[in-house]
Amino acid sequence: MTRRALVTGATAGIGNAFAQELAKRGFHLVIVARTTAQLEALAAELRSKHRVEVDVVTADLSTLAGVQAAANVLTDTTRPVDLLVNNAGSSLAGWFGTTDIADEDRQLDLLVRAPMHLMDAAIKSMAGRGGGQIINVSSVAAFTPRGIYSAHKAWLLNLSQWADIHYDDVNISVQALCPGFVRTEFHQRGEMDISGVPRWMWLKADYVVKTSLRDLERDKTVSIPSLRYKVLAGLAQYLPKSLVTRVAKRGR
Repeated sequence: MTRRALVTGATAGIGNAFAQELAKRGFHLVIVARTTAQLEALAAELRSKHRVEVDVVTADLSTLAGVQAAANVLTDTTRPVDLLVNNAGSSLAGWFGTTDIADEDRQLDLLVRAPMHLMDAAIKSMAGRGGGQIINVSSVAAFTPRGIYSAHKAWLLNLSQWADIHYDDVNISVQALCPGFVRTEFHQRGEMDISGVPRWMWLKADYVVKTSLRDLERDKTVSIPSLRYKVLAGLAQYLPKSLVTRVAKRGR
């Protein structure tokens, strides 16, 4: 039986890489993003290349209406979703306390409220029909105090770890995917200065996705692509607080 996946933020970056890889593996898809034209172009490409069904949902997940549109797909018992990929996200260029609080509210809605609501819809649906899988795209930033984006991602990491344990008895697997710097449009959209990031710290989106799906098959709750970021995440948890604080105070 062909499986079905819903991917948010599917038109670019990691979300696009998930859509491409899952279609390649034979998944039928529901792709979610804000721009209909880009969604329809991607859907046409995936249908032609991989002969899979692709449904399009235009939704701004920083709004209640957008979240509800995606949640409605997850609760539709006639066409069940087996895998939810909570990927949609963005970031702000400034540090909390210098940015517009209305922009921070939208970030909170997109990075915390939206995945929480979609997880809720998915878990309730999956629990009633024998299980399913959820991938929440967090970040290696979740392991260090690096401002509000880091705090949002730490929240998602913590919830994913708990949910994977708690819903194991109803066959629901939840993964927190924690990549580092990935070559996507993410940083440009957030107008962030990335000129000082060393070449060795960059990952490719397709590598991140393949690592995540491999770790999901192995039932790994936290997926950190590449040895370099596994080491960095481990050090962040065990280094002296004074050193971690100095790193956290450095610019982006």
